Amino acid sequence: MLPACGGIRRGEPEAGGRFGQPRNRILYRYNDCMATRTAGASTEELTEAVLSASRVLVAVAARSLSNYENEVSLQQYRALIVLASRGAQRPVDLAEALGVDPSTSTRLCDRLSAKHLISRRRETGDRREVRLDLTDRGRHLVETVTERRREEIRQILASIPRQERDEVVRAFLAFARAAGEVPEDQWPRIWEI
Repeated sequence: MLPACGGIRRGEPEAGGRFGQPRNRILYRYNDCMATRTAGASTEELTEAVLSASRVLVAVAARSLSNYENEVSLQQYRALIVLASRGAQRPVDLAEALGVDPSTSTRLCDRLSAKHLISRRRETGDRREVRLDLTDRGRHLVETVTERRREEIRQILASIPRQERDEVVRAFLAFARAAGEVPEDQWPRIWEI
């Protein structure tokens, strides 16, 4: 839980230490209040901060998909993102990445295939093995939704003071790495060749 203002008024750092801050304590702003706490957030503080940010990001995600809500569900869109970020996948690998049963993944892929957003192709070496990949239409949907989401996030981030931006970048990259997310600049770009 984040502390209230706790007697420290905005713009009045505690005395002592470097830049007027006590050693091993940091001064931070929350809802226009200044507060201090020992450096090194607890797991609970991290959880609450990420949960709060995730509510914002879920709202951004929902708005970015609103033009396609009749075409794809959030789960179907996530499947498209996995294929965009990791390249062609076997159905079992896609199911694992989505955290669903293979039968659920198969039904999801049937729907995406019927909408011409993904394709299924048999491997030449083993005709039993199927690979799932994005179609041009699926790629276009992912790129359009991603750009819409990127623009809204850009607007939100523009309100963060410049001196705090490096910290935000480090935090989000660390979170994405811990979750196993592949950064977009590392997505396979086979279709651009």
